[in-house]
Amino acid sequence: MSNELSKRIANLSPEKRAELLKKMAAQKAVAGNSVQGLIPVQDRSRPLPLSFAQQRLWFIDQLQPGSPLYNVPMAVRLEGALDVDVLERALREVVRRHEVLRTTFHEDASGQPVQVVSPEPVLTLERRDLTGSSPEEAWRLAREAAAQPFQLAKGPLLRALLLTSAPGEHLLVVVVHHIVSDGWSMTLLVREVALLYGAFARGQPVPLPPLGVQYADFGVWQREWLQGPRLEKQLDYWKQQLAGVPSALELPTDFPRPAIRDGRGARHDVLLPRELTDALKALAQQEGASLYMALLTGWQLLMARYSGQEDVTVGSPMAGRTRGEV
Repeated sequence: MSNELSKRIANLSPEKRAELLKKMAAQKAVAGNSVQGLIPVQDRSRPLPLSFAQQRLWFIDQLQPGSPLYNVPMAVRLEGALDVDVLERALREVVRRHEVLRTTFHEDASGQPVQVVSPEPVLTLERRDLTGSSPEEAWRLAREAAAQPFQLAKGPLLRALLLTSAPGEHLLVVVVHHIVSDGWSMTLLVREVALLYGAFARGQPVPLPPLGVQYADFGVWQREWLQGPRLEKQLDYWKQQLAGVPSALELPTDFPRPAIRDGRGARHDVLLPRELTDALKALAQQEGASLYMALLTGWQLLMARYSGQEDVTVGSPMAGRTRGEV
């Protein structure tokens, strides 16, 4: 992308930029689908395999059963009059609509993981009345709900909790295991619940069109498409890229590294001045990169300086949404 084109895109209004990105994503999806082929709907009478991402998470759960490390929580503040029964109905409809939200994971006779889809949605909106409690109590219970582990073979793998502090003040907490959802999906889930709640509250039918394919269909397609020479090429590339990388980042910490990782961590928020942010955006645009790429580069340089290591490996989450169907 040329600098002139980048400047023109940057000068677009947020609405026009969003519309442009939407059109570009649609064109990319069509192009990708034409090369890789359409995703067929699979026969649900037979056990279905997991996608590669799901199998990785299933394997980790076998090593560390009962760990909340891969819980994906979201809390939404709701203000004003709320029909709790309608909200529960909207949540249950989302679970009915998306098979993956009513899926559990089991081993077949050969020890391989398979997906089992429940024909009916199983969801009960837990309700807690916190009238008279301190404002911190709702967030304490939300954190507690987010840390409660799931059982992949038992399910359900989505939980919902409504915390009511006053007649018009609510906190909706939704927790999903990462094997059936991600950050992108959680945003979609909240959007669909809002649409369904509005429709049901007005006595209208489901306003969303049925899904053409489900995630289980994608998992089978991915297994069939990414195999043989195509899979070997990918594996060879990453084996070469990661050959010889250090197993850990040796930072000069004030405490020794524990023998077993417990997953406990913390987050430190840093507010950058607008002048610095604008300068970083300009630098990234000049180099044909995103602001995220520029910030990550600075972070890696800082880690290299602190550790004295030339190679610093960083895991970066990505949506992986290269298919328009998913």
